[in-house]
Amino acid sequence: MLTSIISAIVILGLLIIVHEAGHFLVAKRLGVRVLRFSIGYPPRIVGIRRGETEYVIGATPAGGYVRMLGEEIGDEPKSDELHTFLVEIGHDLAQVARSAALSTDTAPAAPHQVAVAPVDESARDADEAVHGTDHGLDGLLESLAARPAPLEAWFSRSLKSEELILLNRVRVTNSAARARLSLQQNPPEELLAAFRARAFPSQPLWKRFAIVLAGPAANMLFAPVLLTLLFMYGVPTPLPVIDELTPGMPAVEAGLRSGDQIIAIDHKAISSWEEFSDAVKASKGAPLDLEIERPAGRAAGRMNLKVTAKRQDVKTPYGTSVSEWIIGVTPREATRRLNPLAAAYHAVLSSVSLTGQLVVGIAMIVSGTVPIRESVGGPIAIVRLAGQEARHGLFSVAMFTVMLSLELGLVNLLPVPLLDGGHLAFFAYEGVRGKPLAMRHREIALQVGLFLIVALFAFLIFNDISHIVQG
Repeated sequence: MLTSIISAIVILGLLIIVHEAGHFLVAKRLGVRVLRFSIGYPPRIVGIRRGETEYVIGATPAGGYVRMLGEEIGDEPKSDELHTFLVEIGHDLAQVARSAALSTDTAPAAPHQVAVAPVDESARDADEAVHGTDHGLDGLLESLAARPAPLEAWFSRSLKSEELILLNRVRVTNSAARARLSLQQNPPEELLAAFRARAFPSQPLWKRFAIVLAGPAANMLFAPVLLTLLFMYGVPTPLPVIDELTPGMPAVEAGLRSGDQIIAIDHKAISSWEEFSDAVKASKGAPLDLEIERPAGRAAGRMNLKVTAKRQDVKTPYGTSVSEWIIGVTPREATRRLNPLAAAYHAVLSSVSLTGQLVVGIAMIVSGTVPIRESVGGPIAIVRLAGQEARHGLFSVAMFTVMLSLELGLVNLLPVPLLDGGHLAFFAYEGVRGKPLAMRHREIALQVGLFLIVALFAFLIFNDISHIVQG
């Protein structure tokens, strides 16, 4: 059980990091300010700040998220969003100051005479009660603002316009908290312009679309990357050699034995297990003339045997059963290693094939062709499967990870509010109509999406438990 839990945590953690890294990297590349990169949800266990972003591990291991500046509809920031932006500016200034090895013991200088709107003191008190105060950061900002002009002379780089605005307001009000509140209540246009330049909702539609799409795309691209490494390392490849035989099946009745190598079927040379399997399935019950090579030390080397395939129901990856012609044998396997170019080629082909199978499977579930209870699994099923694959070795774990990564990418593209696909649907609506969906309608859609996801999650857990109880 412990192996299953640890395996599931490692696999899902890796896929969450890949998914969120897609959002993160594209957002950063397109100039959007990323405030937090979190694996897991609050409460926070541990975190560290690097550059503009705080990297966090949360105590609720149900996913992860990338928090960007803004993240609401509309170009005009709300008061809370401006407060967040001003706090982030303060952290930027603190990092620059520390990199320049500034001390905080310089005597205060007379502030510039800058016109500033009066501060609503009752609002300030309420603001501090809601947002809290980082007294260490505020003290540093107040000390920096008190240094003799010009302020830029005290830093290791030129200050941005929004940084100068905050420092000058701290200098005027003699308080970082009052300065933030003053700028929240009466933001200058230059501060608003700086916010819009880095906020997610004020970006062009194509940028927002690319940032949201990057998460599922990262999962889809991760599959061939992992497969490439796997094929270079070496994968078990079925050989046209009999390994195990099923008692009572045609292969045993025909006299086949473990170790027999299939040379030809109906005088057609066989070079792979796939060719042998396809020929048996295509026989449709007609007698097959097998030419085999039996290992030394047994009866004669090469010989011919007659075998007639038997029709039997076989389970498919979609939870259904299909009738196929089989003789009841499994192949021996050998490790096959590919060069990087061949590995990448086969990885892409395999990823495309697996994606196609998953798309067909999802379509069959949605259409009701296959019973949903038999074809889907929840968190408990994932934990159990992860443990099973871990016991089978590296190859099995890697293939399980590839399948989960592709599934995560595809499921997130479904047009369900709260999922990436739901946001992409909102953006598609905005592109067609020329304006975003009204906030009220968007909130209703998100509530419906939340209900659907919670209901599905509850169903999956119940389904997992019922499978365990029923054995």
